[in-house]
Amino acid sequence: MSCRRWLLADQLGPHFLDDSDQPVLLIEARELFRRRPMHRQKAHLILSALRHRAAELGDRALLLRAGTFREAFDGLAEPVEVCHPHSRAAMRFARSVPGLAVLPARGFITSPADFAAWAEQQHGPLRMDDFYRHALDRHGLLRAPAGSAPAHRPPRSADATQPVPPPPPVVEDDIDAQVRHDLDRWSADGVRFVGRDGPRRFPATHTEARTRLAHFLRHRLPEYDRYAEVMSVHDPLLTHSGLSSSFNLGLLDPRPAVQAAERAWRDGLAPLAAAELFIRGLLGWREFLWQLYWYAEPRFPGAGALSAAEPLPQWFAELDADAVEARCLADVLATVRDAGFTHHGPRLLVLGNYALQRGWRPAELVDWFQRSFVDGTDWVMNATVLGMSHYAEPSPVETRPYAVDGTYIDEISDYCAGCRYAPERALGDLACPYTGGFEMFLHHNRGRLVDDPRLAAELIRRDEPEHRDAVLAQEEKRGSTAP
Repeated sequence: MSCRRWLLADQLGPHFLDDSDQPVLLIEARELFRRRPMHRQKAHLILSALRHRAAELGDRALLLRAGTFREAFDGLAEPVEVCHPHSRAAMRFARSVPGLAVLPARGFITSPADFAAWAEQQHGPLRMDDFYRHALDRHGLLRAPAGSAPAHRPPRSADATQPVPPPPPVVEDDIDAQVRHDLDRWSADGVRFVGRDGPRRFPATHTEARTRLAHFLRHRLPEYDRYAEVMSVHDPLLTHSGLSSSFNLGLLDPRPAVQAAERAWRDGLAPLAAAELFIRGLLGWREFLWQLYWYAEPRFPGAGALSAAEPLPQWFAELDADAVEARCLADVLATVRDAGFTHHGPRLLVLGNYALQRGWRPAELVDWFQRSFVDGTDWVMNATVLGMSHYAEPSPVETRPYAVDGTYIDEISDYCAGCRYAPERALGDLACPYTGGFEMFLHHNRGRLVDDPRLAAELIRRDEPEHRDAVLAQEEKRGSTAP
């Protein structure tokens, strides 16, 4: 009989098993939910996915419910193995369990040895764009006929969006009902959650995730490149797949997903630019973050490069969208509160941008994103929040602060229509908090932004002394209060 395979809560797809009769161990550790306030819908999704996997496996699965992983293993008397865990904390625990065999990583396309070989050949900082080009060549993807190139298609604005068929609905079952009952009981016992409960919106099984992927490839991928940066109050998903939690739970294997997107392009179902952008997200961005997380010991800074030392305000930490008047921030915060998800545009340009302007502590923001989003993981959030959103350390992902003013948000969204603030104004009662906040950010960090041509030019345009002093006084008075 083969060794029992421990499937962690982010290893729930069929590609984490080797054969059809291998016995499986699944563990619900309540301590993971008690330790820090997690979004209620994230907790539901994790437990639902674990229990659905146990139900699929039937008698092959041993599902243990315990306070901690240690307690669960104390009662086991058989040999157990586990695929390479997806966090350093889980790896430390796995290595501390006597007799627990740790297998190579699964659920990623590039091997650690291939990444290390590539990294050791680089001169200077490791860059995601360089790695992505290497990965395309290494795996023979997107090799267009000679002389061809991705057609440039101008991005759409929010007011030009076309209706897209909604993704196949998730149908809750008795397992979800039991999960909701248990979470209600935990909450009554003192386990704290953030966000609102609601119907499960994201896949908890491989079958559900595969159905969602097929729908995305058919209905959303063809326009994905044109709407990827657009934000809309009417549709928080637009042409995005909404499958990041499915990949991060291990329900989907990225390799066949990448191959399916390439096949959609070759079959004429989607333009090269759209397929390339989706593949870049999986083969480039996702793979690079994962490999870098294990290749280089991550630092977890305090204030970071831009001296951000303000604590997260309670209204933001508790997802209190009703306290906010700025339409973009109120809508995005409400979406996170109600669904535990937004696509990358609102994360960077609305949530992260505001935190960056206000100088909130990077480590607290990382923790907030991990807890508040259904797809939040340590290896993703560290690099994207610290590097892209908060510029808290020299980043291989992005080399500039992700800071913009309200006029840019207005260009790529429909948020500003109907908002009480005017995106072009930095002063006065109608001053957009993002526009005034952007100017405050520039002035506070002028010495650190001289190497960024875009921000240096923005600073020069806003450097008239009287205007500068008035904006600084206004925004420092506003501080971190809800705008």
